Amino acid sequence: MRFKLSKASCGTLESSDVYMELEPADEGIEIVLQSVVEKQFGDSIRALAAEMLSEAGIENAKLNMIDKGALECTLRARLETLIARAKGGEDA
Repeated sequence: MRFKLSKASCGTLESSDVYMELEPADEGIEIVLQSVVEKQFGDSIRALAAEMLSEAGIENAKLNMIDKGALECTLRARLETLIARAKGGEDA
């Protein structure tokens, strides 16, 4: 299924949350992460984001994430919302 990816954002900069922006890119997936827990969880946060983007069929995009210590369930919820918004989903 083909779709047009639009620039989208979600989340906050509050403690225990994450702010994300997703935008179209020319080639491949680029994940830029700033996190207060970068050393402990940076790799797993990037892997989760890459997995969810891939499952959503997104192949060319730039994802910016500013993480303030969000739990995995929060990261998943924010990514799900972000992907729906970027795809133009009505339930975002």
